[in-house]
Parts: sequence; structure tokens; C-alpha cells
Amino acid sequence: MLNALAGLVKRYSSPEFSVVHGGHVQTIAAGNYTVSGLSRHVRLGEFVAHRSPTGIHLGEVVRVEPDSVVVCPIEPGEPISIHDTVIRKGAFRVAPTASWCGRTINALGEPIDGLGPLLQGDDRRSIHNSAPPSMTRKRVEKGFSTGVRAIDIFAPLCLGQRLGIFAGSGVGKSTLLSMLARADAFDKVVIALVGERGREVREFIEDTLGDNLSKSVAVVATSDESPMLRKMAPLTAVTIAEHYRDQGDNVLLIIDSVTRFAHAIREVATASGEPPIARGYPASVFTELPRLLERAGPGAEGSGSITAIISILVDGDNHNDPIADSTRGILDGHIVMERSLAEEGRYPPINPLASISRLARKAWTPDQEKLVSRLKALIHRFEETRDLRLIGGYRPGGDPDLDMAIKQVPIIYEVLKQTPSERPAADSFSDLAMALKNAAGQGGAPARGRG
Repeated sequence: MLNALAGLVKRYSSPEFSVVHGGHVQTIAAGNYTVSGLSRHVRLGEFVAHRSPTGIHLGEVVRVEPDSVVVCPIEPGEPISIHDTVIRKGAFRVAPTASWCGRTINALGEPIDGLGPLLQGDDRRSIHNSAPPSMTRKRVEKGFSTGVRAIDIFAPLCLGQRLGIFAGSGVGKSTLLSMLARADAFDKVVIALVGERGREVREFIEDTLGDNLSKSVAVVATSDESPMLRKMAPLTAVTIAEHYRDQGDNVLLIIDSVTRFAHAIREVATASGEPPIARGYPASVFTELPRLLERAGPGAEGSGSITAIISILVDGDNHNDPIADSTRGILDGHIVMERSLAEEGRYPPINPLASISRLARKAWTPDQEKLVSRLKALIHRFEETRDLRLIGGYRPGGDPDLDMAIKQVPIIYEVLKQTPSERPAADSFSDLAMALKNAAGQGGAPARGRG
């Protein structure tokens, strides 16, 4: 961490960030400090550098008042004393290049993989960029295969789409993300691991990405790092993705998870005195979420696109908690993973009836759309009569649709089962058709529960 901060201080010593204004520490509290003398010269989100006897420490301006500004240090625990000098440094920027592919960095844009320093490009971008103007963006038109049968059949994706994966803790979000990261439709992959367990970082990067590692950039802020770093990690990742998009690349952006990004914003906002408005979340959380998510998607004509796959951790398996509700309305579709399906051994535990892609019709052919509609009707019929069948209330021949559902839905569930060790499915509809055909040739499948 010290090396990373030293690198940032060196970067900010360039003429672009030459010191113009300074102030002094006025008060110190847990998680922040106030500075006098900078109120007229700084903006929200800008960086400042605090000089102490142990060196220079960076912080972000989170509140501006007439006589003082509130600063959250990037790394808590730094030594701060009254009257220490604080200088304005401006907006935090990163300068990605193609050479960053294959590297793992922290939220500050500094390498943490031990492979040496990163080359800096000429395109210096603020991590607080705005989304492209809506009327200049390309239309989303082209579908692609993820290799995950449950998604490719029931909620197919298009290049430039933004999809949310909603699940409780321990249900398998990260495992599903690792399967999606292997998709071959992208030129670059940018991954933000926010608040993840430190032991899982190397496993995800080295074991999951495989051949895609050479075209991937991972931005990591583990659970033990400061809320400022966890807040910055997705912003740094989407800024890198924007650079590649503007170079004409189709980029896959994975953020795991946006809920921990919201938690980090809540910690910073609460420490700066912002009151909560919805189950402990302050208003700034619901301002920052659309700003982040809207930056993904198609670029302007002539550029590439950012396809975003975002995981959302639903608190207590409540899919209507404030963060899940807010992100569901912004994204272009959602995959719902249920704990009950995971407990039955169905992986990935995706509920095909609750999962929706708002751009599915651009990916399906007309025949595929009709087939999926029929499959959902069968699954719904199978599930709504489950209790009736368990108590022996079902008699074959009385309902042709139910008879067909009992024969075919268990086969559909078997086809949807998939583990990370399996090869991605080349043609999910063909796999399903073959399984149903084989079962028909053997006289169907026995009736059972949810598979």
C-alpha cells in the first residue's frame, strides 16, 4: 500500500497537478478530518494530499462547507495532527493502455501482482467521468453466447447490455460470474472485485480466466481495505473499460459486487454526516449507483461497447431490498439465483421464470422465442402443481399440458445443470433439443420434484 501511495504522489507531482492551494487540518474525527482554507478551491470528489512527519497521505473531499472541507483518508489510521498542511491535488485519474491486460491492480491504479510497474498511457481519464449522451450512443443489436445454458436459453444477452445477477450470500454468484468471464465474444475483460475475500482473488484470476487472462485487467479491493478503496475500485474498473471501448474494443465489465460498492459509499457518507433515508442508506448511494451503471453500455458510433455483468448481494435473500430495487430498475435484465435450488443441487441455481433479459428478442430467433415461451409455460405448470403431486392428487391423462410438463421439465432441469469445470455450451438450444429427443426415444422421464 505504501508503494502504491508513493507512486500516486509521484504521479501527482507532474505539472498537470501542480500545487495551487493549500490549507490546514482543523478537526479530526474517526474516519475523516476537516481542513480550513480550501473551501473556495476544491470540489467534491477531488483528491488532497496531507503532509505529516511520516510522509504524504492522500484523501478525497466528501463534503464542502463555507469555512472547511471534510476529507476521508484513502487509508485509515494515518497519523494526523491539528494544523498539518493539506494541499489540493485535483481529480484522480488513470491512464490505461493495452499493456495493462494480464495485470492485477488496486483501486488506485497501481500493480499488486508483483510483475513490475505499469506503463502509463497518454489518455488520462478521471474516474468520475459521465456516461455518453444518450442520443449519441449506438443501438444494442447483436446477441452473443455466454456458454451458460440457463442464460442463453431463458435470458440471452446482447453486446452492450447491462445484466444483474441477484442472489444471497453463498448461493453461487461468484461461481456464475467466473463462468461468464470465459465468454469468447469480447476483445477485453475488466473485472472489479469489490469487498471480496483476499484468499479468493488469486483463485478467481488464475483458475477462472484461463486463456482470457491475457486480455483481462482485474481491479481488486478486498474486504479488509478502506471504504474509500472499495468505493473507488468499480470506478477505476469502468474507467479502464471506457478507454478500451473508445479504442473500438468490445469489453466485458464484471463487478462483484455492486452491493459492497453501495456499502462503501454508505460508510463514507455516514462518516461525513449524511443522514440515512432508506434502511440505513443515505441519498448519495442512490445517486452514485446510476452514475456508475449508466457508464456501461454501447459507445458512440464508431466505438466499441461495454457489456456489464453486475452481481447484487440481496440482504437476507430479500430481493426487494433498496439496493436490489434500485439496480433492477437501471439494468437491462436480471438473473435470479435461489438458495432453495442450490440446496437441491441445481447449479447454477437460476430461476428461469424469474430471470429476464429486456433485450432477449434481439438475441432469439422467432422460433426460439416461441419455444422459450412454451418452455416457461411448462415449467410454471410443473411448479404450481408440485404440492398437489406430492400428496398424490395427480392422475395421468386428465391434463395433457401437465402430463407433458411432468415428462419434460425434469429433463430441462438436467440440461440446465452446469459446473464451472464443464466446457461452455456451444449451442444451448441444440443441447436441449437433443436431450428431449433422447428422452422421447426412451419413453420419457419419471415424475419427480423440482429436479
